[in-house]
Formats: sequence, structure tokens, C-alpha cells
Amino acid sequence: MENSAVAAQLSQQFGLDGEQSVMNPIGNGHINTTMLLKDGEQAVVVQKLNTDVFPKPEHLVENARAIEQHLAEKANNGEYTLNIIKHLPTVENDYLVNLEGGVWRALEFIGGSYSEDVVDSVDKAQTAANAFGLFAKALDDFEAKQLHHVIPDFHNLAKRIEAFEQVLAEDPHGRASECAQVIAFCQSQFSLADELHNTCKEIPLRPCHNDTKINNMLFCSKTNQSKAVIDMDTCMPGYWLFDFGDMVRTFCSPEAEDSLNLDNVIVRENIFCAIVKGYVEPLAEILTEQEKQSFLLGAKVMPFMIGLRFLTDYLDGDNYFATHRAQHNLQRARNQFKLYQDVLAKEESLKNILARY
Repeated sequence: MENSAVAAQLSQQFGLDGEQSVMNPIGNGHINTTMLLKDGEQAVVVQKLNTDVFPKPEHLVENARAIEQHLAEKANNGEYTLNIIKHLPTVENDYLVNLEGGVWRALEFIGGSYSEDVVDSVDKAQTAANAFGLFAKALDDFEAKQLHHVIPDFHNLAKRIEAFEQVLAEDPHGRASECAQVIAFCQSQFSLADELHNTCKEIPLRPCHNDTKINNMLFCSKTNQSKAVIDMDTCMPGYWLFDFGDMVRTFCSPEAEDSLNLDNVIVRENIFCAIVKGYVEPLAEILTEQEKQSFLLGAKVMPFMIGLRFLTDYLDGDNYFATHRAQHNLQRARNQFKLYQDVLAKEESLKNILARY
């Protein structure tokens, strides 16, 4: 079905006029296909969900809508000041549309905003981290266990290692020999899984965003302040160390996660400091000391685990993450392992920064 026909049908399903439907890609997510559907003066975000990654899309929507409703209550009480991205119902009051073998949903479009892929200033790093901290604080009284595990073992490093070892043993595309050095380095770091397992036994289970990339926070176009935390797809029970670590992973390097300029893939300590300051400030009264100490582990785990996932997908034939060139996932893996190595090199300095807040 052509794009224009899909746009017209989605407009009809979600109650738009349907006469001037235009649909164009927005964002650069790896998993779902995200489009801006415009129909005259009306605009909504529509997504074709990847049902290989999210085999039960209704669970994804149920999680997100439960969080939307909780945040809306907080906002009504003056306890949450950011915009809330909300699911839109169809004309038949459903939240998912089956169209030509695909599953679609619609979300409110938050205008007057922009996103960033690479952090270019300390102020923006602190602003975004603070927004994720405000989001976490607002969910402090939300029962994490009511959320579906839409991707089981999403941040289970031991399981990610098992999946890697299985693909490596099979080597279905004969790619292991060309990245033997990367594989050897990766395998040398597997003790990180034991450290993570032991730490998670000692800290509270929280409702977590689980994908706190810089481009999942919208800045206000007029003020450059935070406007909305978006992309609730992976909101699940978890630990704040993962959300903190993913901010370090996506904020601290001056290079994109697929950059080939590995010499420039480093942890900018001033950006790390801004993340700590921004994230910890709204959580100060509820953050346990053990949780705070676990943040440094999160800063190590997240680039390593994402690098491992990129490498696994490369060996497996690039079935999970969208790729745009040959060896794209291998290049992403090398990039993330370089960032992980820099976290290790600066561990004492980063620990001292954490201790200041």
C-alpha cells in the first residue's frame, strides 16, 4: 500500500478529515517506524510498531497509558510540570489499528519543540537529565510491578551474554573472524554481569523509562528548557542505574553512537557532572545511598551492554537494529566499547563527581 493510501486510512481511523493527508518520517529510532501525519491544520504522530520486538503491542500501549494517566494526575496536582505525550483513540475508541499486516498507533504531537541527537552544551545536558529526574520522581508512588515486561530481560546483562555466545557459536553469516579482536575484548569484560546481578539485589525496583537517550527529551523551541519526556515504549520495572547509565551513554560522548571517529569518543566529565546534578536534584529525598553509588555501575553497564547487543546483531545478520550501511552494527559496537573503556579509565574521577551531589 502506498504511503498516501496509508495516510488516508490512518486519518480516517483517528478521526482526522482525511482530505489532505500527508505522512512523513520523523525521528531516527532503531525499532519502530515513526511518522508525522498531517491533515490540513491537524497533526498527530503515528507509529508502525515492530511486532518482532514488541510481540504484544497491546502491553506496550497499556504500560504507556497507565503512566500517562499517573502523570496527568500529578500534573493536575501541580506535581509534574512537563508536557505528557498521550495516546489517541480511534473513532471506535481503540488504541491500535491493524493495517495491511502492520500495527499502528497514534500519539499527540507536541509542537514548539525539538530534539537533539548529540549534546552540545552543559546546560542542555543538565536540562535533559533534570527532566528524566522529574519523570522518575513523578513515578515514585507508581507500582512498578503493574507494568508488563514488554521486552523480557531487556537490561539483563547475563541474558544478553548468553544470546551473544549462542550467536557466536553458530556464526550464521561467517562474520566472527573479521571482528575477532572486538569479540575477545567483549568476552574479557563478562564479569560485569556478576557485579550487576549482586548490585540489583540491594537496591529498590523502580518504574523506569529504560531508554533515556538525549533524543527522548523534547526541548522547548522558544526557551530551550525541557518540554516533554517521550517514548514510553520500554517503560518497565527496573533500576535507576540503567536510566542514569543510558544518559551517560548518549550524552557524554561528543560523537553519535555510530561515529567512526573513535579517538573522539570519550566521556566529557563536565557533561557527566551536569547529568549527575540534573538527575539527582529532583530525586534527592527518595534516592537511597546505594542507588546513588550504583549509578557509576550503570555508566559502565549501559555502553557495554548496548555495544554487546550491536555486536550480537551484527553476527546474527542485522535482524534487530535498523542499519544504513555495511558493518553499521559492528561500527556501533566499536563505538560503544570505546566509550565504555573511557568510563573505566576515568572511574575514580567520575566517582568523585557523584560523591559531590
